[in-house]
Amino acid sequence: MRVVPVPCLSDNYAYLVVTGPGGPVAIVDPSEPGPVVRALEALDLRPTAIWNTHHHFDHTGGNEELAKRYGIEWVSGHASDRGRIPRQTKFLEAGETFDFGGATVKILHIPGHTLGAVAYVVRAPGDVDATLFAGDTMFHAGCGRLFEGTPAQMTASLASLVAEGDGARVYPGHEYTVQNLRFARSVEPGNRDVDAALAHAEELRGRGEATVGTNIALERATNPFLRTSSRQIRETLGIDAAADDASALAKVREAKNSFK
Repeated sequence: MRVVPVPCLSDNYAYLVVTGPGGPVAIVDPSEPGPVVRALEALDLRPTAIWNTHHHFDHTGGNEELAKRYGIEWVSGHASDRGRIPRQTKFLEAGETFDFGGATVKILHIPGHTLGAVAYVVRAPGDVDATLFAGDTMFHAGCGRLFEGTPAQMTASLASLVAEGDGARVYPGHEYTVQNLRFARSVEPGNRDVDAALAHAEELRGRGEATVGTNIALERATNPFLRTSSRQIRETLGIDAAADDASALAKVREAKNSFK
């Protein structure tokens, strides 16, 4: 299986999930049609499905034109997003699985950024580790703003992604890596893993390259939203040592929202 990142808008990513020669192709979160069409044509691919992680327009804006252009009948999202995802035909629930060109796709319901957010967890035959399309729930060194959900929901959703294992590869919805790692360094300045990850991300961006995707092991080492028990993070942000993880995440999110 091959994953092809497609830059869209100013900092979004759509992804092409290519199962193999002659196999089905999925488009994940097409925010606009043009870049996706160009990527498909360059690779001589014809998509058969659109997988949306949530209803926001910068993840679904290309649905209408792409579904019409390629005759796509499979447009999926969470069941609760019925009426909010253009052209949606598949209404997914937590734990649901389906086959896609021999790969097994499992659905995680991961509310927090939105109430209907889902992750697509893909395992192709022979894969030891999963590939996760997490939308705006888990970024490199970050998580999405809590537009509809609660800190407790986001905490639980991030934990469900982490549970897929350290080797799981995570493809997020945006190119936020450098800014996220700069924030991570500001709240945990003693974390050398953050320093190394930031230097690498800045090098990639300096060459005009994408920083996606990450993996769970790296996120556990560098992502402040997964490190809410860190003594240094709590001291930096004035979080009580006895506060639970959800309360700590809320404080980290509040600090990130105002970080420049």
